[in-house]
Amino acid sequence: MKKQIVKSSNQKETFEIGRNFAEGLELGDTVAFFGDLGMGKTEFIKGICDYFRVEDLVTSPTYTIMNRYNGSGKISNHDIPIYHIDLYRIENEDELDEVGFLDCVYENNSIKLVEWAENANNNFPKNKYMVKIMQDSSEPDKRIIEIYSQELISEIV
Repeated sequence: MKKQIVKSSNQKETFEIGRNFAEGLELGDTVAFFGDLGMGKTEFIKGICDYFRVEDLVTSPTYTIMNRYNGSGKISNHDIPIYHIDLYRIENEDELDEVGFLDCVYENNSIKLVEWAENANNNFPKNKYMVKIMQDSSEPDKRIIEIYSQELISEIV
């Protein structure tokens, strides 16, 4: 998969799109999420976490910056650490270092899901995906979800 564009009509569909997307994830992958408030980034992440059988309540870590969940599934015989990171409140690269973002995002034995990825100043490893969620201009209640794999990210960033 290089680029995929899908439409979502509601939260349930966004959740299912995230769940289906998770099938292609491997340990070490990072998913960078872009989109305005209320576009469905966290709902997409909830779908990913559901695929990996996360039992914890999945919420956006806006104030804590980083949540760690334990998942399981076909990619590992052990627990799969899943880091859900929200960079909405991060203002500079020093703050990234203070919260341990750089150490976490380059960790190879976990999956990292990063909301407000634009605040990371492109400090990402090569094995990543980018998910952009936007309001559909012709149908404001719907979302357009663009998913890019590593091969195309360098062309659009």
